[in-house]
Amino acid sequence: MKLARWWPTFMVGLTLLLVGLLLVLPLSVVFLTALRSGLGPYWQALHTPDTLAAVRLSLLTALIAVPLNTLFGVSAAWATAKFDFPGRSLLLTLIDLPLAISPVISGLVYVLLFGRQGWLGPWLEAHDLKIIFAPAGIILATTFVTFAYVARELIPVMQAQGRDDEEAALTLGATGWQTFTRVTLPNIRWALLYGVIMCNARALGEFGAVSVVSGKIRGLTNTLPLHVEILYNEYQTVAAFAVASLLALFALITLAVKALIEARTGRAHT
Repeated sequence: MKLARWWPTFMVGLTLLLVGLLLVLPLSVVFLTALRSGLGPYWQALHTPDTLAAVRLSLLTALIAVPLNTLFGVSAAWATAKFDFPGRSLLLTLIDLPLAISPVISGLVYVLLFGRQGWLGPWLEAHDLKIIFAPAGIILATTFVTFAYVARELIPVMQAQGRDDEEAALTLGATGWQTFTRVTLPNIRWALLYGVIMCNARALGEFGAVSVVSGKIRGLTNTLPLHVEILYNEYQTVAAFAVASLLALFALITLAVKALIEARTGRAHT
């Protein structure tokens, strides 16, 4: 089938139009609204105690959730890509579970488990432990929704590489740890870094699951997305968009690093 000569131009133009309307324009509105009253109010909105507490909690959540998911992702990818074992297909399905479940449902599951009326609630209360409406619940919920990002990035890469290099290293006398650090890890380093970046981006921007388990307590359990919602609902528009612009900056930095990695590896992610 021969396409008309104008068709590629039309498709490129349509794509650029949609990108402009649906991505660039809303993002521009965030920064323009945030700076509408000038740099003074913008800077002041970013330096309130509640905003700084939200920044600290968001960063703390990412600092814990991302390494945990990195450790799990590497282990799961190594196990499923390099070995055959009973239940392998089930494990691959379970890894995708957090991507298929609504984040709100994920939060509700943690409430049912760790809430005051939940399965473990009486035991936690008896031992003076609090997970729901506390930073611990936010970290757990964020870890759950970002569970598959690193693993799903590594598994196809490691499956494509096969087992030949590892088997050759083991044949030459290398230990399992030496094989992993000197053969496997160098071959997956860029895919691993890409997965970590995307996992970190989702951890910083997660809203649904943390909204359920946080209780939205100012200065204690509000992450940046929750703080934006509260400010917006209180008609503090400039402050809400100022904090939103901070999240947007994190996202833009993430995209820049992602583009750098793609350029380095020559990969075409969508």
